[in-house]
Amino acid sequence: MNPVPTSGKPRRSWRDVDGVVVVDKPTGMSSNGCLQGVRRIFQARKAGHTGTLDPLASGVLVICFGEATKFSSWALESPKRYVGRIRLGVRTATGDAEGEVVESSPVPCLPRDLGEVARRFTGRIVQRPPVYSALKYQGRPLYSYARAGEDVPIREREITISALSLDVQDPETLAFDVQCSSGTYVRSLAEDVAAALGTVGHLASLRRTASGSFDLSDCVSPEILEALTPEELEARPRSPDCLPYRLPRLTLAPDEARALQHGQVVPSRGMCPEPGQHRVYSPELRFLGVAEADVQGQLRVVRMMSARDAPSASLESA
Repeated sequence: MNPVPTSGKPRRSWRDVDGVVVVDKPTGMSSNGCLQGVRRIFQARKAGHTGTLDPLASGVLVICFGEATKFSSWALESPKRYVGRIRLGVRTATGDAEGEVVESSPVPCLPRDLGEVARRFTGRIVQRPPVYSALKYQGRPLYSYARAGEDVPIREREITISALSLDVQDPETLAFDVQCSSGTYVRSLAEDVAAALGTVGHLASLRRTASGSFDLSDCVSPEILEALTPEELEARPRSPDCLPYRLPRLTLAPDEARALQHGQVVPSRGMCPEPGQHRVYSPELRFLGVAEADVQGQLRVVRMMSARDAPSASLESA
């Protein structure tokens, strides 16, 4: 049998990296493209992110390596904050500046104070996701139906807008700052705001300024990461316990920590934790994972770090 030809390029050496890196994703790059680029810099065997940003958007992208991916759902469900611009008078197929123009409409004279309009979209509201989205219908993403020209039912969903400000930049452009729940489509919000003003519109620009407990001050650009030394890269990831940051901390005795790491139910004894989920730590303050206490105070595993390399608790989450 003839040997399989090779390209001659050295095979990449992947390694176990556990932790969280917060990246400022640049405009024009997909979230997955940014993720894979950062993963290659760290040579991380396993990686994921906690919330997609469209190529049009920039800003906070939380990247999880190794054991941290076990806790990414807590960050994925965290509230987000965005700033951006809405272009009025033009609707596009995708709801953003990258789509084909499908409708134009005159823009009425805008009121100086848009507070009343913003209040209409504040609180718990119902939103219709855009047709160009990754939500699935019968196993296929909605954008695949849209590209094929097929109409499918899109179910509205309830979201929460905690705060929204709108400011007139020019007669056809609004600037906005929004704090919202996970699952909010800012493209749909832009179209709905335009409709409330009596016209059509689309999302012209978008920047995520916060995701959960992380904001732009926590971010590093891929270019800066690329320039770091191996020692600097080694020190860069945060501990995975920064992801379920809202959960209370609970420090265990040595035998309790061992039992929980082996999947056993830990009786309350002297702990008496409040019912609900907790971040649990060893006596040496090593993050072990997330456990849930019942009304009797017994702890059961929700998600645990691998016993081989549970890192010490991060100062950020102390």
